[in-house]
Amino acid sequence: MSARGTRAIDVLRRAGVAHAVREYEAGPAGSAGRDRGGGRAAYGDEAAAALGVEPGRIFKTLVASVDGRLVLAIVAVAAELDLKRLADALGGRRAIMADPSEAERATGYVVGGISPLGGRRTLPVVLDVAAMGQQTMFVSAGRRGLQVELAPSDLVRLTIATVASIARPR
Repeated sequence: MSARGTRAIDVLRRAGVAHAVREYEAGPAGSAGRDRGGGRAAYGDEAAAALGVEPGRIFKTLVASVDGRLVLAIVAVAAELDLKRLADALGGRRAIMADPSEAERATGYVVGGISPLGGRRTLPVVLDVAAMGQQTMFVSAGRRGLQVELAPSDLVRLTIATVASIARPR
């Protein structure tokens, strides 16, 4: 596998952001099990185990709809997304998880490899406040089996993210 060519990595390189790309052998699509945070397969848990990284440092990017508007919610794989808190963070009334096919169309990435960087469409981003307590964090680099490590402050700057408490322990 080569880390070249993902839009997420291109965004980081063009911005001159310090980052490290980490690859691992990802299981077949859907083999990672179920995730209680948003109902998606637990690709983040698979990444944490494969890379030997504490699950609190690996963050999953979930696509949700707040009052009909698609948004990206970034929470640690060790946590669940709290949809009520997500809606509150954006001044909305109701949040639901987006359909996986809708998420893939909007981002241009496949589920399990959705990155908050370099998406097909620019979507509002909400990053869980827990990320700000990390020196570096990991997010998908744009495909399954590829993670990028960067400073949370750089992710906030590049995505113009809102930082809010949107997670709960699972």
